[in-house]
Amino acid sequence: MTKPEENISDTDIYFMRLALVEAKKGIGRTSPNPCVGAVVVQNDKVVSRGYHKKAGTPHAEIHALNKAGDKAIGATIYVTLEPCNHTGRTPPCSHAVAASGIKRVVVGMKDPNPLVNGCGNTYLRKQGIEVLSGVLEKECIEINRPFIKHISTGKPFVVMKAGMSLDGKLSYQDGVPGQITGEKSHRRLHSLRNSLDAILIGGGTVTADNPSLTTRIGKRGRDPLRVILDSSLKLSLNSKILHLESSASTLIFCSTGADAKKQAILSEMTGIQVQMVSHDNGLDLDEILKHLGKMGICSLLVEGGAAIHSSFLKKGLVDRVMLFVAPLFAGTAGTGLLRDFPVTGRNQALELKDVKYRRCGTDILIQGDFF
Repeated sequence: MTKPEENISDTDIYFMRLALVEAKKGIGRTSPNPCVGAVVVQNDKVVSRGYHKKAGTPHAEIHALNKAGDKAIGATIYVTLEPCNHTGRTPPCSHAVAASGIKRVVVGMKDPNPLVNGCGNTYLRKQGIEVLSGVLEKECIEINRPFIKHISTGKPFVVMKAGMSLDGKLSYQDGVPGQITGEKSHRRLHSLRNSLDAILIGGGTVTADNPSLTTRIGKRGRDPLRVILDSSLKLSLNSKILHLESSASTLIFCSTGADAKKQAILSEMTGIQVQMVSHDNGLDLDEILKHLGKMGICSLLVEGGAAIHSSFLKKGLVDRVMLFVAPLFAGTAGTGLLRDFPVTGRNQALELKDVKYRRCGTDILIQGDFF
């Protein structure tokens, strides 16, 4: 995080918050691009707004400038991310800003993309345009954590999610589905699915719960890519997840030694892809994340079960944890959150940072980050 510039006014903060409102409209829709919002302001009045809607389409600044027209001359544009200064799938936004007659640019955060990373701000300053950077930088970074992780590592931002009881159980009986958390937590989960690019579970969870992994929030929702880790391809060909009417596909990772005949059958099914990966005491999770990153997946929701959660935690691949805790005890017969994950003391325990708590009906959402 860069040091904020000293001459940030309350006015700049106010209009950057409006730009953030625009940027959030693109959450879950722009990968592998970032979420960006822009607001054009003339004489302390909003002239136009815009946000980036989808990769390959105009960026936020272009939408806002096109709406502003001649009213952009002499105005200030507030943009949550530094305008790009290179030609990709679209022309450089910094050039469009300079050509529009804008006299001042207020930026939330620098673009970590190596092709930008300060070049946009530098270009604008060379054109005689005043540039102020670092306004609400923390908030601008937060909405683009997936983009930042992807552009810097080639892998998606990983969110580990679980609904559990006070005694750490995911179910009442091992291998038998049963609702632990309440309806408000479930609605929050579907909103979360709507905001992320992909959702991952293990083959054991497919067998035990027979889930669909779709997003059920009405017309505004969209299904994420469904990812299944099933080294031996033990899942039933009658599983619901293989027979969905969904705009999203299902990607199954298996080991190189998995049943070739079953691979062929699955590969011929509509919306189903099968990908073989290395197997050494479990599928190579790092290889899987890199593969997803190459597909343009910037964010991944890991829903389990216990073996999957433990494997991701052991390998240090989790960025954020979201645990929905219900105020009940599920007893000793159910499945625990983790499996084969011994900890000898506080010094060895994995501890979350920036922990937040939120009520979801009678449940509590505990959220924290590792990095």
